[in-house]
Amino acid sequence: MQETMFVLYKRMLVLYYFYFHKLYYMQREDTAMVHEGRNVKRIREMLGVKQEALAMDLGITQQAVSALEQKEALDKEMLEKIADVLKVPVDAIKNFDEQAAVQIIASNNYGKDQSSAVNFQCTFNPLDKYMEAMEENKKLYEALLKSEREKIALLERLLNERK
Repeated sequence: MQETMFVLYKRMLVLYYFYFHKLYYMQREDTAMVHEGRNVKRIREMLGVKQEALAMDLGITQQAVSALEQKEALDKEMLEKIADVLKVPVDAIKNFDEQAAVQIIASNNYGKDQSSAVNFQCTFNPLDKYMEAMEENKKLYEALLKSEREKIALLERLLNERK
């Protein structure tokens, strides 16, 4: 009886080992597995491209783009089209790693050496630029009005001469 209990216990340990071993490798494969649709979505969002714009450039509907972004693997032609539209290499979509992208962005913009970073600080007052544009629009509108008034005066004069 003791021997059978020991054999059952041993079998149970072996089964647990294989079960957890299989789970571990399945999880590793899942994390190593590339989800191309999700990568397309992340790259599209990073570039600030909307689904509708991507759909229009690809000649498909927005719903089709949404469905593409849900797929784990994309066919080669579609992947090449998407890469061409987003102006990124196909390998960038296949090998996109969000963690690495965040690390690169963080190291480029927030490190001690700012020589490679782009300065996004405004060096002018946006309201001043807006007011300048409004003044320019006002001048152009007044010039257009003056031109239209001159045309009307000319037409009236021509009409009066014909009478």
